[in-house]
Amino acid sequence: MRQLLLIDPLEKLNVKKDSSMMLGLAMQKRGIEVYVFFENDFAIHNQGVQKLTVHTFKGTLKEDQIYLASFELTGSKVIELNTTDVIHMRLDPPFDSRYLRILWMLDHLVTMGIKVMNDPRGIMQFNEKLYAYRKEGAVASFIGQNLKLAQQFVQQLNPRPSALILKPMDLYSGIGVEKLPTTGWEKRFEEKVIELNGPVIVQPFVEAVTRGEIRSLYFKGVEIGTILKTPKDGEFLSNIAQGATFGTHALTKVARERCEEIVKELMGYGVDWVAFDILGESVTEVNITCPGLLVEVSYALKKNLADVVIDML
Repeated sequence: MRQLLLIDPLEKLNVKKDSSMMLGLAMQKRGIEVYVFFENDFAIHNQGVQKLTVHTFKGTLKEDQIYLASFELTGSKVIELNTTDVIHMRLDPPFDSRYLRILWMLDHLVTMGIKVMNDPRGIMQFNEKLYAYRKEGAVASFIGQNLKLAQQFVQQLNPRPSALILKPMDLYSGIGVEKLPTTGWEKRFEEKVIELNGPVIVQPFVEAVTRGEIRSLYFKGVEIGTILKTPKDGEFLSNIAQGATFGTHALTKVARERCEEIVKELMGYGVDWVAFDILGESVTEVNITCPGLLVEVSYALKKNLADVVIDML
């Protein structure tokens, strides 16, 4: 059973902590036939057997056996896809028209009996942010581009928040997320509608974020690891690349039940790999496009979780 990882260009990725590279190297170490390929390699047709250019690779880990020291391509070849192959969709968002086109193409392979993980239709069906907002205990959220309606939403918030969060629907890693005072935010809202060419998410600022944001990784319905990411003093984004610290964390009973309810539903749509963002006990994002932080969670747990994923595969 070949494992084929569709990844972003190497120059775009942070080799040291890339989840896809970590998974690929772990598969290779276990003797699994595994390759990577890129968008430029990917094409489909309706005339029989599908062929794909794939690349062999090699890499090394640092002394901790978690973070990567190196990763490089070593060769290329053309293979014929068959129904024993598994393609791992590991392209980073944004979820734009380019991303949607790739999902449509991958879905063509699914109709031919080739496994794609996560399933492209599952990714297409569930927006990572909006799906979280419709669940019990979700943060109060407005999504739209009409300022008057956004003002009505803010005025009705109870209790009155200390600040507001404005963010896009389809970006990632905290890109485009802004914290604004509850007075005078309207002008920025209108500017952001133009910048994003569409709806903006408006939410009350959740004070729990100053104590940290939880990232919990699930695979095939099972929690494989959870960390708490704590922002730098004076910051509100828990982005590790921007200096947030992290450590192991235990989900509360309520948070775990909410995550388990979601993964149970998503598995019915072929979405096996999920990364939750949680504030307090509220699920704020259900990451299914390219769930990350496998390296960081592994480091916190002192265990290479790529091996756990492989065992479950």
